[in-house]
Amino acid sequence: MDLSLQQNLDKDKKMALYLKRNSYWYKDLNRNSDNYKKFVSAMRDKYHLKMTDKISDAIDNIDLITGILDSLK
Repeated sequence: MDLSLQQNLDKDKKMALYLKRNSYWYKDLNRNSDNYKKFVSAMRDKYHLKMTDKISDAIDNIDLITGILDSLK
């Protein structure tokens, strides 16, 4: 694994945690550094860090607030 790749993984605590919990990624990242993009994508899917997940969560919160306000009327 490249030194710069290791430093990138150590900088982000969520990446380091995901890598520890899913140790099979060590093998993939050691074999080919190009798998880093796949690793980041899998980590974002697992921890719901994609933009679509954030928008969906915001919409759910708005729906919850409007439901509470409607019940108070």
